[in-house]
Amino acid sequence: MKDKSKTVVAVFQENGSGSHKTAGIIRYGGDNIELIHVQDVEGPLPEIIDEPEEYITMGQAAEADLVLDFLKHPDLAAYLVEQCNKRQIPVISSGKRIPGAITPFT
Repeated sequence: MKDKSKTVVAVFQENGSGSHKTAGIIRYGGDNIELIHVQDVEGPLPEIIDEPEEYITMGQAAEADLVLDFLKHPDLAAYLVEQCNKRQIPVISSGKRIPGAITPFT
């Protein structure tokens, strides 16, 4: 059973691209954040990815309250947002323009 007092977060990154920020979340989030899933897609990656499901697996992330997208490849990021939207999980994709994601300027 999920602890309602915590925000459950999943992270998707490429070649460790979100590791520094994830460490900050863990350090400063205290007891309010539970990190349940970190998926690191390692490259190099092809220019076009026709089957992003070969790289992105929701797994335990499907139980998250929030998904953080540190993916650099646009095909993977778009697929992640699509999967999160199907599950009604907000996804933050900072510095990107992806319909269906929260995309704050960085």
